[in-house]
Amino acid sequence: MATTQGQYGTAQDHSGAGRERRNGFGIAALVLGLVGLALFWTVFGGIALGLLALVFGVLGHRRAKRGMATNGTMSVIGAVTGVLALIASSVILALGVAVFNSDEFKNYSDCVEHAGTQAERQQCAEDFDRDVGN
Repeated sequence: MATTQGQYGTAQDHSGAGRERRNGFGIAALVLGLVGLALFWTVFGGIALGLLALVFGVLGHRRAKRGMATNGTMSVIGAVTGVLALIASSVILALGVAVFNSDEFKNYSDCVEHAGTQAERQQCAEDFDRDVGN
């Protein structure tokens, strides 16, 4: 088997049996997972980026298992951070939907809609705080 020193100091196999190892999926999974965790409070950041990190992490891990990549651990970490971002965003989204669908929020919305002065709107906010606190 003939090998030579390739560009960037990597060994290349000229027999045709070996393939160049590609680590793009693992790197993408880790970056997307970390950004998704940082932006979990947004729907795009947590759900979209978390889902992409999970997909790229699985693809990268499968590529590493076949010997086509060298960063299997990075792929797994990217997938895990993606799942964490997905979970955190899902919880935030569920809480937001629960609040906006609650009777207290509907009462607050009606109160503010019918309030004529700033003092009446302030009283609506205080009533909402009192209702949610109970």
